[in-house]
Amino acid sequence: MANGTWSDIAIVMAGRGTAGHPITLRAEHPGKVVITGRSSLKIAGHHMVVSGLVFRDGYAPNGEVIAFRNGSKEWAEHSRLTDVVVDRFNQPDRRKEDHWVALYGRDNRVDHAHFEGKENGGAMMVVVRDAARPLDNRHRIDHNYFGPRPVLGSNGGETIRIGTSTESASASHTIVEDNVFERCDGEVEIVSVKSGGNIVRRNVFLQSQGSVVLRHGDGNLVEDNVFLGGGIEHTGGVRVINRGQIVRGNYMEGLAGTEFTSAVTVMNGVPNSPINRYVPVSDALIERNSVIDGSRITFGAGASDERSVAPMATRFTDNLIVNTGGADPFRAEASIAGIRFEGNVRTTTGSLALPIDGRAVNLARAANGLLYPTDKTFAELGASRGLKPIVKSDVGVAWYPKPASMVVAFGSGHVRPVVRNAVELAKAVATAETGDTIALSPGRYRLTAPLVVDRTLTLAGPVGRTAVISYTPAALFVVRDGGRLRLDHLAVSGAATPNLSGNAVIRAAPMLSNYAIEIDDSGFSGMAQTLGFDVVATAEASLADRIAIRGSDFADVSGAVIAAHAEHGAKGLYSAEHVLIDNSRFTRVGTIADVFRGGADESTYGPHFRLTGSTITNSGKPAGSILLSGVQETDISDNRFARSGGIVAAHSVGSPLTRIADNVFVDTATPVVRELFHKGPPRALIAENTVRGSQ
Repeated sequence: MANGTWSDIAIVMAGRGTAGHPITLRAEHPGKVVITGRSSLKIAGHHMVVSGLVFRDGYAPNGEVIAFRNGSKEWAEHSRLTDVVVDRFNQPDRRKEDHWVALYGRDNRVDHAHFEGKENGGAMMVVVRDAARPLDNRHRIDHNYFGPRPVLGSNGGETIRIGTSTESASASHTIVEDNVFERCDGEVEIVSVKSGGNIVRRNVFLQSQGSVVLRHGDGNLVEDNVFLGGGIEHTGGVRVINRGQIVRGNYMEGLAGTEFTSAVTVMNGVPNSPINRYVPVSDALIERNSVIDGSRITFGAGASDERSVAPMATRFTDNLIVNTGGADPFRAEASIAGIRFEGNVRTTTGSLALPIDGRAVNLARAANGLLYPTDKTFAELGASRGLKPIVKSDVGVAWYPKPASMVVAFGSGHVRPVVRNAVELAKAVATAETGDTIALSPGRYRLTAPLVVDRTLTLAGPVGRTAVISYTPAALFVVRDGGRLRLDHLAVSGAATPNLSGNAVIRAAPMLSNYAIEIDDSGFSGMAQTLGFDVVATAEASLADRIAIRGSDFADVSGAVIAAHAEHGAKGLYSAEHVLIDNSRFTRVGTIADVFRGGADESTYGPHFRLTGSTITNSGKPAGSILLSGVQETDISDNRFARSGGIVAAHSVGSPLTRIADNVFVDTATPVVRELFHKGPPRALIAENTVRGSQ
């Protein structure tokens, strides 16, 4: 293909080559052919090769960007996709699912390719298996760079999925090897194995939230991989389900995940499990793995009335578990009688009685960058000293840069000249570059049109909140794709807004990219004259990575300060990953925070909610000051509630961690936590609170 931009093109590459003479479609110069718009590529036949293309600034209208098939009856065999880039080739609606690479047929290879920035739903790369096509696939996925995939906030955020439950009783024999996965955070399953006989080996996982999950299918091998979590939440290792799985020789360091994203997770199963649920673990071998400073190793994970079968005939042998901070990572949520422990060494002991030797282990970093014991006594434990973690320069394409980060930090750009009036402020917002800070002088600013935020911007007033903003439209800020907004030292009044319900200070629009809102040392008032006046209003088809409020004041707000209840239904969608409030004051506010996640799907991490060190007065009646549903991690501590509605929470999905402690409730209802599905004892920790006056 000639160099240049090819837009709105449907390429069909079909034919019958030979091993010695494949049919090849290549760019005139690698990286100089850019495919944009509503475009796709189909590869079908035998011995086909495609190389050198870049897919960017568009999306596939048919749900598959690159498919190893042409129609339902013609698929590819012995074909190759190499030296190709797919960069943010996303559907306009983040909820619409598609795949960037769909592997059909057998004996195909995807190698030395670069994938980054998938922000809509759907596993990025899939091996499609159904009875009408070959099931013994023997595909090879190697030497690829799988770059950042942001948190999706729903099911369908895998990077690779091999099969589905329907055909999982058969073997695919797909190999995933020598790839780099960097910040692949879409959901809890980075590589989702849903078939048998597959191999995942010699890959490197860098600061990626999630795990390699042996979800369906038997007899899979996960070997010689390197997981480097960097202490980032939800970074995990390997999760084991089903029969005959082998997890061997893997190196795991700094993994902060727990529960389903533990460094090693061995699940409980369902008796006589349907093929699409959780087949009990049996005959698993977990040997010679190194777990260094991992937060958790969990046995019997997910135990419940349904998942009531503990692991059976499983061996946990010659593993090395070192926690330099002293915390014990082992947890058991069910019986471990079916797990045989031999030859393991750990450096910590805890409440879980395990037949594992506790020893002092000194570590030193070897030439390969990994930590090993200095004492030769432990030479036969844990991952091999011969591991050679693949580096980023050896994967992907040589001619396309690998991203340093998808997120531009607040304050990383220029500080713009100080603005002195509303006209200058509007102009500064319109012309600022991403990462810039706009400084406001003391004074009053009356805006007559919304300020559109589609970059990373900080608006900062003087200390003392002497820059006062009022506005006449229904929203002061509208956050659109690419937007991240921080407000510092500002005072905002809603007194001049229209006499309509549903006004807001900051309103998100539907968007692909995750956004963020941060509010520091700012004040908000005059928002009670109409119904449903929110400070931060989320939107359907959008996700906030973070909504954070620190050291701020809110008075006379009729709606919610944080309205994160834009998504509905039981599909597991939600509007904000992290909602954080600290050291702030709320007076005569409708609701402090309304955070919702529906359904019972277990593929996501959030939402997370934290309220600390704050004061709530004459707020939250009658429904409640804090409304939480489906939140996965909650910490409400060291707050004072006076003459206000209480905390109302509903547990639904997974194993939520809820802590409500060290608060003072004066003339305020005590917290209520309801279990929507769980049949056991209450799971919330409600302790050390002080209650005074009427309830």
